[in-house]
Amino acid sequence: MLYLLLADMVVAIHFAFVLFVVLGGLLVFKWRRLARLHVPAALWGALIETTGWICPLTPLENRLREMGGGAGYHTGFIEHYILPILYPAGLTRSSQVLLGISVVVLNLGIYSWILLRSRGNRG
Repeated sequence: MLYLLLADMVVAIHFAFVLFVVLGGLLVFKWRRLARLHVPAALWGALIETTGWICPLTPLENRLREMGGGAGYHTGFIEHYILPILYPAGLTRSSQVLLGISVVVLNLGIYSWILLRSRGNRG
């Protein structure tokens, strides 16, 4: 029971991290120093998606589930939890790469807007 609870906590943390990777640039509008955490997180998320690597939180969650008597899964976190919501047909390699590139492009756009706004406020 404890292991299953810990596995659920890992899922919650993992999901929060994914949200931070994708949308954390919006928080930088309010708290500029947060960029020091968000930029590496966004790069890590994009790297995981574009290379097809598995985030270390996924095997941790699976191991905790197995220790609690539950079943793990053989896909990544995004494929198991998020893509069934966004892409019910499943994940292909090309859609995974597209997700990673989308994270980079979205956040570059946000940071560019922040920089342009900062320069406009100075002048």
